[in-house]
Amino acid sequence: MKKILLLAVLCSGYCFGQDLNFDTRFFDAVDKWVAFEKNGDQKEYGYGFIYIDEDAGFTFDYTSDFKITDEGFENIPREFQGMFKSRLTANTANVHILTDKQIANLQLPAQPEWLEVYKRNENELSYLVKIGSSYNHVGASINALKPLSQVYAVNPHYEGVEFELAYAYNATENYEKAFEVLTKAISKDPKNSLFCKELGFTLLGMGEIEKAEETYKKGIALTKDNQQKSEMALNMTHSYFLLKNRAKFDEWEKITKKYMEKDSQFNQYLDYFKENWGKQ
Repeated sequence: MKKILLLAVLCSGYCFGQDLNFDTRFFDAVDKWVAFEKNGDQKEYGYGFIYIDEDAGFTFDYTSDFKITDEGFENIPREFQGMFKSRLTANTANVHILTDKQIANLQLPAQPEWLEVYKRNENELSYLVKIGSSYNHVGASINALKPLSQVYAVNPHYEGVEFELAYAYNATENYEKAFEVLTKAISKDPKNSLFCKELGFTLLGMGEIEKAEETYKKGIALTKDNQQKSEMALNMTHSYFLLKNRAKFDEWEKITKKYMEKDSQFNQYLDYFKENWGKQ
């Protein structure tokens, strides 16, 4: 009988611990209580709340640590007082979203009271554009589409929304919609080099390489930003690498080198293209 009771206790603790699945990207855990995986010999899990600061981007508000016991999660009192926030980037580790049971076990509210401060502008167009931009910035463009589309439906020429929405469409390979957005944007603002830069990428995605080349040349002529110029040129260089068109490749490689910084990471791409010429 004792063995059965002991087994039941061990199983209870084990099963509770198995509820931790660190398989969620932080940008899919916005406005959620989460836990981060412990490191090395660490015995506790750090937990807190993820939200978006419209100016600073994705943010983790650290609450405390917990450890797993036979009864569930045991909160570890913090050694310091005050707020402790960290900005999250594309390299941030995956998280576990706490279940309702785990939230109750840690005696947490459904959401922290201070969250309303960061939600005060949530119906403003400027807020929605910033949220969409934050998603785009960390490679979660699929999540950016909803807030940006909301803004675009109300005011398609609202500051920043056309570029961010087109970027999100391009990142999710929805080139036809990106083309539609950018065509209208350029008709209103034909001297915007960022629109040309994004449209060039769209046209490459649609297989319209000659139109993309024409668009990138226009974009390069419009901007004084050498970083933009070198990015556009590199995209064309890559395209002609894939097409095995050596003459055009050499032409755009020269343009890329003309505008990029000497220590630019673009050198690595150019070296790769030349080392692997004909192997693609």
